[in-house]
Amino acid sequence: MKIVVVGGVAGGMSFAARARRLSESAEIVVLERDPYVSYANCGLPYHLADEITDRSALLLHTPASLAAALALDVRTGHEVLEVDAAARRVTVRERATGRTYTEDFDALVLSTGAAAVVPPIPGIDHPAVRVLRTVPDVDALRAVVDSGARRAVVVGAGFIGLEVAEALRHRGLEVTLVELAEQVLPPLDPELAVTVQRELTRHGVDVRTATSLAGVKEGSGDGASPLTAELSDGALLPCDLVLLAVGVRPESSLARAAGLDVNERGAVRVDEHLLTSAPGVYAVGDAIEVVDAVTGAPAVVPLAGPANRQGRAAANHLFGRPGGRMPVLGTAIVRAFGVVAATTGRPEKALRAAGIACHAIHLHPGHHAGYYPGAQAIHLKLVFSPDGAILGAQATGGEGVDKRIDVIATAIRAGLTVRDLAELELAYAPPFGSAKDPVNMAGFVASNILDGDLAVWHAADLDSTPDAVLLDVRSPREHARGHLPGALNIAHTELRARLDEVPRGRPVLVHCASGFRSYLALRVLRQNGFDDVRSLSGGMTTLRDAVPGLVVEKTETR
Repeated sequence: MKIVVVGGVAGGMSFAARARRLSESAEIVVLERDPYVSYANCGLPYHLADEITDRSALLLHTPASLAAALALDVRTGHEVLEVDAAARRVTVRERATGRTYTEDFDALVLSTGAAAVVPPIPGIDHPAVRVLRTVPDVDALRAVVDSGARRAVVVGAGFIGLEVAEALRHRGLEVTLVELAEQVLPPLDPELAVTVQRELTRHGVDVRTATSLAGVKEGSGDGASPLTAELSDGALLPCDLVLLAVGVRPESSLARAAGLDVNERGAVRVDEHLLTSAPGVYAVGDAIEVVDAVTGAPAVVPLAGPANRQGRAAANHLFGRPGGRMPVLGTAIVRAFGVVAATTGRPEKALRAAGIACHAIHLHPGHHAGYYPGAQAIHLKLVFSPDGAILGAQATGGEGVDKRIDVIATAIRAGLTVRDLAELELAYAPPFGSAKDPVNMAGFVASNILDGDLAVWHAADLDSTPDAVLLDVRSPREHARGHLPGALNIAHTELRARLDEVPRGRPVLVHCASGFRSYLALRVLRQNGFDDVRSLSGGMTTLRDAVPGLVVEKTETR
């Protein structure tokens, strides 16, 4: 059997390596148009930052090492120009010489990845306007930085944009981060993204949301920089470098030209075995359409983890092994200086936009036992359906964010419910966690909602329930530091003795700092004849981030 793999990163190399482990007799040819194969493209921003100082550390394998270890015929600088699925033949051009030749195949794997989106705006083809997708890209960026660049504009505040903004700040550049959406990290819900934006600002990144790049022109006017980036709000930013990180699109031109079935976004449609509409032709990685694990809808999720697993699954199918493609959760994580943000499943805003009923809760537990020094808050959001199915989770903070999101991602994959989260047995010792882990706590709170023992309110409920009593159950000192206008302040420890001060016959919106004391107060009120009582999800900590400026902030006087 002769197998041709088009694309030598992530999914393509995972397929080739797995295929060799399953068959010593197969002839496996890998055609990669770029100079490098099997490299760590997720490590590129950290090489730009000089955190990974050794460039060779990014190059996981070479054609020679792959030939020696796996007997693969890997050809870099060989670009596939055409796929003839019916004849089972590809046409290839050797880029260094221009020589064109054909290669027959019994099975073909398309792992063509994704291409950076480059918006059609004036000046976008200037050589100082760059993207970051490949090793040559990072080489070019490092050359600009090493030559004395002082100012950069990063367009797009998604995962790559944040990593590049952080990297350039580490290298000493002034960085402006421009994002079309009204928040950084658009995959997150807004109240979680606020934490990340604050950290970016704290480290000197000039963050401009609800703004786009309108054009790039030569010269800065002040003679200090070669470029000016013009923004949609009219701002003119002198800079030495513009980095585009506005997203990617499936690189499916070969598939389309070959007549393979693609969706409206250009992603190649595949079946459960990663087979395309052409017999014997597989497709894996960023160029394919996947199934959203939460909604079951078609999706395009360009992530390295799913791409690698898809390559393995396609090889398994080719050689008669069980398994197939799995729905994709979109689990992802990013670091912005001292803050980590992670997500899995679907955010609340996407579920509500799709008309999917859900509950959302917020917690702010420490990443390990509070009495052990160094506990850091994890801002955790869990989204779940009325029947208890877990639909998604997001978290920001420092240490421990990755662990909790990974646990919840595993729970979603396993079909566990929020009640199961409450019962998970997770590793505990004071330096690492708590006897009631944040994941357990999320399960407790969600279960209380399902059981009717807890009802929560969110910022939007302030407008929908104008006659509600706002009951602040924090201490008078906390209330004085900042409170909601018109809130009645009764500390939760005094509530039983002061029930007559709480008006009856009206909804009561209870709140505290994080949601725990307001839950205790809710239980007291419910059992004393107050029917409509709700506790603020995540407390004032979440509310301040969800609606900046809503809280009346005061400076404590002595």
